[in-house]
Amino acid sequence: MSVRDNQSSISNSIESILDQTHEDFEFLILDDFSNDETYSVIKEYEKKDERLKIFRNKENIGLTKSLNKLISMTKGPLVARQDADDISYKKRFSKQVNYFHKSKYDFCVARAESMQHKKVIPKYSFYFPAKVVTSFKNPFIHGTLMIRREILLEIGSYNERFYYAQDFKLFKDLLTQNKRFKYIKEPLYSLNMKNNISSLKKKEQKYYSDLVRKNKTPRNLIK
Repeated sequence: MSVRDNQSSISNSIESILDQTHEDFEFLILDDFSNDETYSVIKEYEKKDERLKIFRNKENIGLTKSLNKLISMTKGPLVARQDADDISYKKRFSKQVNYFHKSKYDFCVARAESMQHKKVIPKYSFYFPAKVVTSFKNPFIHGTLMIRREILLEIGSYNERFYYAQDFKLFKDLLTQNKRFKYIKEPLYSLNMKNNISSLKKKEQKYYSDLVRKNKTPRNLIK
């Protein structure tokens, strides 16, 4: 989990992970130079649960680079994502891990419920082939991702030229390379859709998403 200025939501998000029925994991959280009390909040949780490992950037570097820093520090064979303003349902990890044990999937995603409206998302695109959906939009919900660490490293993790829509780019790369995945129909995640990156940075998100759809790369790397 990479977090920045999420003091109002970070506790619920962290607790949703610590409350998972599957308990064998390490929880890496990187504070991307928050301006509020986020870092203080997550440090308190580190004192309570030894599974937490807390880090802090000396300057704001953005989500993409922060996620890659976290990936470089992971040790387990599976890597799961969680956004700082979302909530994972109690059995999310156990259900996803179970699919990796059943078959040689490279990654696993699930549907979610809107935190504001309780509607299941995606509603319709879930029923179409993911490769087809990428021609129009991101086919998966980033926060539900669980992926084999070796696969993540094999594709080069997140492309740091994509300051936004880094998840769309990652999924597009995975699908282009025909990586095997399980898409769970059941919602395992509560997705915040108010005052998040997607809603606050619509213009920027669209610019980078359009590049992904067109198989193009941004000219400049944002530092």
